[in-house]
Amino acid sequence: MRSCPHPAKEDFHLPAVLFALSDPNRLHIVRTLAAEGELMCTAVPMALCKSAGSRHYKVLREAGLIRMRRCGTAFFNSLRREELDTRFPGLLDAVLRAV
Repeated sequence: MRSCPHPAKEDFHLPAVLFALSDPNRLHIVRTLAAEGELMCTAVPMALCKSAGSRHYKVLREAGLIRMRRCGTAFFNSLRREELDTRFPGLLDAVLRAV
């Protein structure tokens, strides 16, 4: 199983973060992680095929919104809230309040 690279907070780009947050499914993932904390991919209910769900997680990870941690064959996801708040103060809170 391959590793999942994560960008450093200095490499977060606002257009990529906003693009990642623009999709309702990805926004649902972010809202759920914000409310629940670290979860497995399958713990966030979505009416999507596995490959589409994986794509959404990849977009969120590459934008810097989530951190994926492998544990055996499972992946656990958590929101990179502190890093996002440092890089873009108030952005995540504003987005979460708006939905």
